[in-house]
Amino acid sequence: MYTIIDIETTGNGIEGNKITEISIFKYDGYDVIDEFTTLVNPEAEIPYFITGLTGIDNNMVCNAPKFAEVADKILEITKETIFVAHNVNFDYNIIKHEFKSIGVDFIRKKLCTVRLSRKLIPGYNSYSLGKLCAALEIPLTDRHRARGDAEATTILFEKLLRAEDADEVFKSFLNARSQEATLPPGLPKSDFDKLPNEPGIYFFKNAKGKIIYVGKAIDIKKRVLSHFYDKSTKEITLCQNTSALDFELSGSELLALLMESDAIKQHYPEYNRAQKKKIQPFGIFTYEDRNGVMHLAWNTLKMAPNAFHILYSKTDCRSFLQELCKTYKLCPKFCHLQENVTACSHYDILECEGICRDTEPIEAYNTKVKTAINDIQSKNVNFIIREKGRTLDESGVILIQDNTYMGYGFVENEIAIENIDDLTPFITPQKNTFETERLIANYVIKNEGNIYSVATK
Repeated sequence: MYTIIDIETTGNGIEGNKITEISIFKYDGYDVIDEFTTLVNPEAEIPYFITGLTGIDNNMVCNAPKFAEVADKILEITKETIFVAHNVNFDYNIIKHEFKSIGVDFIRKKLCTVRLSRKLIPGYNSYSLGKLCAALEIPLTDRHRARGDAEATTILFEKLLRAEDADEVFKSFLNARSQEATLPPGLPKSDFDKLPNEPGIYFFKNAKGKIIYVGKAIDIKKRVLSHFYDKSTKEITLCQNTSALDFELSGSELLALLMESDAIKQHYPEYNRAQKKKIQPFGIFTYEDRNGVMHLAWNTLKMAPNAFHILYSKTDCRSFLQELCKTYKLCPKFCHLQENVTACSHYDILECEGICRDTEPIEAYNTKVKTAINDIQSKNVNFIIREKGRTLDESGVILIQDNTYMGYGFVENEIAIENIDDLTPFITPQKNTFETERLIANYVIKNEGNIYSVATK
């Protein structure tokens, strides 16, 4: 038994999207045996553009029943049926959310007539309800009204039931492990099936083949699937506009992050937001106070005079200076890890040799500060990062030359790399950006075992 359903809404995303009209045709595979259609008071304003699309305005619904008043009828007519709709996840999720708002769970098996049509009657330019009905000569009256669209969808569904190979396709779609009901309506299942359970980046593309989203993952297939289960308005809109998927393997998370950063800046996808924002760099710098003591401090890069090291968060700056204090026996007070104290009393840093208590000569302390700065400036000027490759026979390699990110590549394990010239043929050149600097800096701090110095010749 099936219930073919269409709804009209206020159009305010998922969380704020309220039903203004619902129509349900109960269908046994041969005949419509019951019908329920009603306007619904959304208890919210209907935007002008929605009224222009559907013809439903605030006056029409002011005396209509509220959703809670028709909920029992919806539960009754859909009980033990398969929920069918054109782009089923939209209607199903809105109705499910309405039930959730009144404390009721709504769970039904689903079938999508968009996905079924693409499978059973392939070859059409568009699978929107209006264009598909026109192509198949299905009468469609009262377009963008719940009853008119539901009635047309019922006729379409009947044609799909009678199509060649329908039994096999329907059985496949209703298999809980097929994930057909979860995938976006315009996405071929073959695109999802080809995704690997490996690290890399993935691309969501629209019907014109344009990249609209880039993501990275340790497990590409698992991460992509999570987009389809996400019920936020942004994710639902993204999925509705997705018609194809693609991917590139990276072998490791770091390479995936670098590849993602480059792809976002190259394609500027409309649904990526995070890396479109400017990242605030912070500079570590030194200055001498009126007593002649050299301080280490941090500030935004614009406000950091002659910064000798760049980081990308205040937390990273504090962690970096804490490590310098421990390694070079510097004072937390003069590294600005403790403010407004006469002498340091840090809970974790105990290496201070007394500059803050006047028991260490200023010249000796300043020598330690200069040594720390010199070591930082000379450390790992040219180096490579070795990570897992895409296969067991290769390594992923990231090249840093003159402290600048040059790019990444993949090198067979049997090839010896003795200098930068040996590596250059395998490297895909990349731009050095604040984002890539931040990624590499964070990685180097935590993964010294994967860092290898390399000669220029």
